[in-house]
Parts: sequence; C-alpha cells; structure tokens
Amino acid sequence: MKKLLSVLLFLPLFSLAQVPSEGLITVEFNAPFSNTKCEYLDELNDCDKLRIDISKDPKVGPKYKIAVVPTLIIFKDGEEVGRFQANIMMQLEATREEVQEKIDEILMEDF
Repeated sequence: MKKLLSVLLFLPLFSLAQVPSEGLITVEFNAPFSNTKCEYLDELNDCDKLRIDISKDPKVGPKYKIAVVPTLIIFKDGEEVGRFQANIMMQLEATREEVQEKIDEILMEDF
C-alpha cells in the first residue's frame, strides 16, 4: 500500500514533464508569471492539446528548450515538428490560423 501511495503522489509531477509519444499534439508551455496564455489553443483542430506549467517542474523548461513563455510546440509521435515562441514581451505573435496551417501541413505529409 505504501508503494502504491508513493507512486500516486509522484505521478502528477512526472506527468507534467511528459508529452505523449503517439499522435499529433500541440503543447503550450507557460508559467503563471507570464500573465498570458494561448487563447486559441482549445480551438485548434485535428490534434490533441495540452498545457504544461513549467514552474511546477524545473526540468521541463530545459528538457524542451523553452526560452520564453508562452511557447507552443507541435509534436508528432513524440518528435517536435513545429514551434511558435512568444516575443520578448511574452506575447505569442503566432495566430490561430498560422498554427492550424502548420498542423494541417503535418497531417497532409502522411498522404
């Protein structure tokens, strides 16, 4: 029982740093200090979406080479295939249309 409890306590921290290794997923890496977020993340089509707070695990930022937040990274089967970073003012300049276009492009490569 103690073993199970320790695994369950560790699981939420571990899952923060993990991007699924299968499928197409768009991940927003962010932190509360940025006071911004990708408002259109949930509106993206044909991919899974995930938000990761890099302030909750100090290994996440370096692992995914996050230099500024918010950063959107598109992963296909665990590999980075697209990246959109905020400017120096921590504002994401990429539009929903630009990100969706990249997702569509990635999907078309399979045909």
